[in-house]
Amino acid sequence: MKKKFPFLLFLFFIPFCFSQTVEIELFKNGFSGPVNLQHAGDDRLFVVEQGGIIKIMQTDGTVNPTPFLNISGLVSNGSEQGLLGLAFHPDYATNGFFYVNYTNTAGDTQISRFSVDTGNPDIANPASELFILFYDQPFTNHNGGSVVFGPDGYLYISSGDGGAGGDPGNRAQNLTLLLGKILRIDIDNVEGGNNYAIPPDNPFASSTVNRKEIWAYGVRNPWKISFDSDNGDLWIGDVGQENIEEIDRAGLTEAGLNYGWRCYEGSAPFNTAGCPPIGDLTFPLAEYSSASGSGNCSITGGFVYRGDLYPDLEGLYFFGDVCSGMIGTVDSDGNLVDHGNFSGTWVSFGEDVNKQLYILDNGGSIYKIVGDELSSPDFNSNNNLVIVPNPAAEKVSFELSLGQISQIVITDIKGSILISDLNLATSQKEINIENLSQGIYFVRVATASGNTFVKKLVIE
Repeated sequence: MKKKFPFLLFLFFIPFCFSQTVEIELFKNGFSGPVNLQHAGDDRLFVVEQGGIIKIMQTDGTVNPTPFLNISGLVSNGSEQGLLGLAFHPDYATNGFFYVNYTNTAGDTQISRFSVDTGNPDIANPASELFILFYDQPFTNHNGGSVVFGPDGYLYISSGDGGAGGDPGNRAQNLTLLLGKILRIDIDNVEGGNNYAIPPDNPFASSTVNRKEIWAYGVRNPWKISFDSDNGDLWIGDVGQENIEEIDRAGLTEAGLNYGWRCYEGSAPFNTAGCPPIGDLTFPLAEYSSASGSGNCSITGGFVYRGDLYPDLEGLYFFGDVCSGMIGTVDSDGNLVDHGNFSGTWVSFGEDVNKQLYILDNGGSIYKIVGDELSSPDFNSNNNLVIVPNPAAEKVSFELSLGQISQIVITDIKGSILISDLNLATSQKEINIENLSQGIYFVRVATASGNTFVKKLVIE
């Protein structure tokens, strides 16, 4: 199953448009309320279901018959509650630790650590729960729910403003509360009677009044956060009140930013009574309308694409909308592109070990994000690359009509590298492919001048 739509550019002072396309391809369906997808440093994909179950999906789409973890008895499920987030420790291969974010049976947020079973890597030990962090939720909605390890090794947690509408307690601006915040904790150390420590460079680490766990504040419902694996930037998809959905970005060292809620909804004033000066606030990198008639209602944050298969998507941050089914991107300059409506209830994105992206429909389906053409945007038609024969069986030859080839990398459709020939300086190269099975592969050829070609190779 495949859906294909043209890019439609929102004209935010941009006097040009693109003529690219993006596709989604059904990868697997049959899940119950999937809300998160993660990998543990290998090919397996871990699918988090809102009701409290984590399942393992293999690269061929098959799902293990026994869940990785089932904590449905610990989880409140309904509305925006449930098992919402999953993060594997950076040293998971050694320690077997992973972390979850769920609302307990009382409806409050619980961050906990679990351990994998020592005898079976496909099953967790449900009795291994270690409570890390807990905080009350005054209402059932706006729970945030993400748990993500940053490049610095600390655990980041997205926390909503506590719910209802309009943040009636002004909790997002209240630095004595954990609600309406991005939190940052050190889970490799303990202090103060907690099963975690406070990173010394947290903005309020030395405060005797404000919560030391706070990294950023002034968010409404940051439904999915992620880090750019290339430069470490933190991206936040923050759900708006009624008119504006916002996308925020911060560098890894930009601590203590105030994103403005409830003073502002996106860049528009909402309730500015008692608010800090406007110069103290950080406004969205990009935003889009969710006003009545737009069809949009709630942003789902995603990832910056850093995979090798689709150079046309390189560096683009993907997001979706729950109601309209829209999938969009934002580039590093904040230019927002609407790819069209894909008729999905998009509640999460995921990234596999090869940095290929997936998007989750809360109705039970998982799709792969697919780029337009397998070619670099800086492709020079004078540097035509010829691959012969194609289809091939034993050997394949690569020839560049102008310039020199510096690298040739052959991957399977998952993005796994099968053959790589680096540090070349030639206009023609022959490679033995007789050990590859029949099927479709992708070839990435880099030139000495910096251009990149990605093409399909058929092995017969």
